[in-house]
Amino acid sequence: MLRSTIIKIKIALATRYIFDNWLSLLMKYVLSALGFNIKIIAKVGNCTVELSPKVLRCLAFKASCKLVELSCINGELYINRERYSKYHGEWVYDTSCNCYVRNNVKFKQIYRSIYDIFDCGEYELLDVSGKIVIDVGAFVGDSAIYFAFKGARKVIAIEPHPGAYAEMMENIRLNNLEGVIVPINAGLASKSGRISIENISVNSTLSIHYKLSDCPEGVPAITLGELVDKFGIEGNDAVIKMDCEGCEFDLILNDYEHIRLFRELILEVHPKSVSKSLIDLLNVLSRDYECNVCGNDDLGGIVHCTRKW
Repeated sequence: MLRSTIIKIKIALATRYIFDNWLSLLMKYVLSALGFNIKIIAKVGNCTVELSPKVLRCLAFKASCKLVELSCINGELYINRERYSKYHGEWVYDTSCNCYVRNNVKFKQIYRSIYDIFDCGEYELLDVSGKIVIDVGAFVGDSAIYFAFKGARKVIAIEPHPGAYAEMMENIRLNNLEGVIVPINAGLASKSGRISIENISVNSTLSIHYKLSDCPEGVPAITLGELVDKFGIEGNDAVIKMDCEGCEFDLILNDYEHIRLFRELILEVHPKSVSKSLIDLLNVLSRDYECNVCGNDDLGGIVHCTRKW
């Protein structure tokens, strides 16, 4: 609880770097969270704009990771040199494709993770242009599609849950990315085997850590070594993203010889899922990587690491 509170305070205080009236903004945000109907008006230079609590939270997170720059140009607010109105436009349901669309990106359904990735910039720190990305915990393809539109040469998208995997296949087709994204219905682990999949909704799989088990059914558990051999991956040309509700501990602590092949990695850490701490991971990663931590949620935050050599 203490660490979670510290993370939230750190994120909140980061707003002082981007808003002129950051203190009153935070007070209004708290009142809004308590159920009061109150407008959250932000000031940047001569610009004023009303923010939703969701947008304010996203901008605060981006500020805590030094990912955002706000400016006022001719009375209009710009975020990272894009008009605010374009940057935080709504996802619109399009009956022609029976999907949600924004800036030519399409999804069958909208989940919180899509906002986190496309609005909050969860993976902006990762340089994927021209590279192969191993996307561990691909869910419905939200991060894989983001990486593809950011210029990744190939995205190997690994998702164990059959329902999420099926929806990812639909989203890949909607965005005409069959030639870029390679979907794999499996779980990544330090050892080969099988993974049992609980009969839960697609949305619920966002908080489940799928582990190796003795069940004869389920989906395969594959290893990084198998992926490297199958796709001829060279670490200097590849990066890895992990958001797998705890499998990052298994991979980094038990299969580090393959993790260290990658020049760059980004992971969303979930220590509560495995009763370990972020320090356990950082102690191992520090052998070969420079890592930065951005607090994102109650479960640990985003860790971005770049290899030293």
